Amino acid sequence: MSEQFPDYVEVDYEDGADEEPADYPSLEARIEKAIEVTARALESYENPAVMWTGGKDSTLALYIVLEVADRFGHERPPAIFIDHYQHFAEVHEFVERWAAEWDLEVIYARNEDVGAYVEAHDLDPGEEIPVDALDAHNRRHVEEILEYEGETFPFLLDTYAGNHLLKTVALNDALEANDIDAVVSGVRWDEQEARADETFFSPRHDSEVYPPHDRVHPILQFDERAVWEAFWNYLVPDAAPAFPEGHVPESTEDLPGELSPADLPVSPKYWEGFRSLGSEVSTERSDSEPAWLQDLEGTTERAGRAQDKEELMSRLRDLGYM
Repeated sequence: MSEQFPDYVEVDYEDGADEEPADYPSLEARIEKAIEVTARALESYENPAVMWTGGKDSTLALYIVLEVADRFGHERPPAIFIDHYQHFAEVHEFVERWAAEWDLEVIYARNEDVGAYVEAHDLDPGEEIPVDALDAHNRRHVEEILEYEGETFPFLLDTYAGNHLLKTVALNDALEANDIDAVVSGVRWDEQEARADETFFSPRHDSEVYPPHDRVHPILQFDERAVWEAFWNYLVPDAAPAFPEGHVPESTEDLPGELSPADLPVSPKYWEGFRSLGSEVSTERSDSEPAWLQDLEGTTERAGRAQDKEELMSRLRDLGYM
């Protein structure tokens, strides 16, 4: 593991401090800032990657990165997909479909040690994994970094140990293996209290916890509605030219011509009423309407995800999670 962050990087780590979505009053202002941040990132880092979950936020961030890279003649960075073994099958299919469509390299980050134990013992989510069955690398994370005192932990994302091993350790190992110096992430200020103080360029330089790198957050300034506005006005029409710019579909039947939901870079789960994509076993849909038609301002976006408790998220972010 590199012991220090490369000295060739010069970015403003205070950019965005004390700001909020209201400081960017239009979709155009938000997009202009996203382009500015992304262009600066692609100029500054030698080995960036984009965190891609298949969800709307990371797909928007990925779209902006690909557009900026093509416009300014930069090499397209790869995407990192954390496979925590509990995704909806539709999420895997969506990522594979659009990675092929966009000719995108995808790095699959997995905790292979935990995955091998799960496969060997045919575990279902929630069943227990003995700590002493882990390899030395994972035991160090559990016993020394997390200071976890249990003899077992559940194979489940909405727990401290499970989430850290399946997502954060998998991510950090992938960053180290691929010498990544920056991760472009689709986090937003309004999404969670734990992310409200983020800046557009955010350092992660503690080599005792993670491979030193920076986080880049080009869509911090978007709120949930603005994300969907960007989809229907930019991302979807670019991906499916037959789709009329600005059209907001009310259902899968409300698509023009011969288009179907599979033709659009919008996860099938959003059509079903999910507003946030977590794990198959701990995420519930918010409503029967498509995500973008729901009460975005009056209800909580991530209420369907059991793992999103602020204290847990804050601790996991300190260890390298998003």
